This record gives sequence, C-alpha cells and structure tokens, in this order.
Amino acid sequence: MAHFSMQFGRTEHGKIYKERPSVYGLCARNDEKIALVKVGDATRFHYDLPGGGVESGESDAEAVVREFDEETGLTVWPVRQLNRAGQFWINDGVPTNSLSVFFEVELTATEGSPIEPDHELVWVPVEEALKKVRHDAHSWAILSWLRERTINLRGRR
Repeated sequence: MAHFSMQFGRTEHGKIYKERPSVYGLCARNDEKIALVKVGDATRFHYDLPGGGVESGESDAEAVVREFDEETGLTVWPVRQLNRAGQFWINDGVPTNSLSVFFEVELTATEGSPIEPDHELVWVPVEEALKKVRHDAHSWAILSWLRERTINLRGRR
C-alpha cells in the first residue's frame, strides 16, 4: 500500500471504515480559478474536486482522466501527482476512508457534458474553493498546490 502522509476527518466509535482508493484532479484556468463539481440538486448540494474511486485494473492516472470526463465533460491530462491523503467520511451510508491521490491536471479539450446528471462543473476562484470543498483533504490539496505555485513564482523573479 502507498504511503499517505495526512489523514483527515473523524471516525465514529464502533464503525468500521472501508478503504477506497480514490483520485482527484486540480485543474486551473489562467491560475485564477479551479474546476470544482457541484454535486446535488438546487436545495442540497456540496462541492468537490473532480474525481472519485479507482476501478479495478485502472491506474491512478487513468482514473483521474476518466473521472474528470464523467463528472465535468472535460478532457484532461495528468501533469503530475501532487500529494496523497486519507479522508474519513460516510459515503451513502457506508463508513469510508478515501485514500486519495491528488493530481495537477492540464485541460486538453472542453467539449462534452458531464455523464453524471447531478454533477455541474463550476470554475471557482482558488481562495473561494478552499472554503467551498466539503472535504478537508481537498482543501489541503488545493492549499498545498497554491503554496507550491507561489513559492515557484517567487523563485523565478
């Protein structure tokens, strides 16, 4: 099993948490906004980075490309792996520990629409995205990406 340096969320006493390999992508547009998916309906919804579970026999990179297409209709290419983190949560009533790999992805095509009917692509300013995403692991991944970009930009001056 791969090393996961951070673990987020809380467990509830007496519940057994199923480990779920997952991937999520961070896609920036003009370094000002990032892609999120708004999941739900008009009255009950949440925001996530695009991504989800890794299917059997699928690499993490293949999974992030597939998940991005299914959830946003966008075609992306994984540029690099950013980090890994676990997130305890209740997924449709099932106690889950999403063992997530986060990728920086590059937008390669914008045609298409989400396959999943309750998912809507939204472009959100980075600072706003940090507050909107429902999982602490997603916020941490965005913050890590932002800090790294800021440090790299300073080094180029």
